[in-house]
Amino acid sequence: MLRVEICDSADTLILRLEGRFTGDDAEHTRTLTARFAARGKLLVDLTEVVFIDAAGEEVLSFLGQFGAKFVAPNSYVLDVCERLNLHVAPNDNTHLREPPANGEHSRPNKSKPRKR
Repeated sequence: MLRVEICDSADTLILRLEGRFTGDDAEHTRTLTARFAARGKLLVDLTEVVFIDAAGEEVLSFLGQFGAKFVAPNSYVLDVCERLNLHVAPNDNTHLREPPANGEHSRPNKSKPRKR
């Protein structure tokens, strides 16, 4: 089973995949992504992918031809990306975080300096 989440912003399309990237599901993802990919940057998040078959690898290669960057934080998907010569995004996942709710601004967890 595959879950696909698409986050479309002004300059980047983020495609989050979760589960098994195989067969018909991978082909449907190719079709879906091809509709959006020409508009800007494409980032494919493979963090929650547990298995990729030959059809899935073919689709990942296809997405790589669009200039996609891949988020591959674990050894399995990193190995697949390296075998397919796909461009892996740096390990900084700040681009994958959801924006703060209700206009709140996130700030680092640092204590305030004390006045003397």
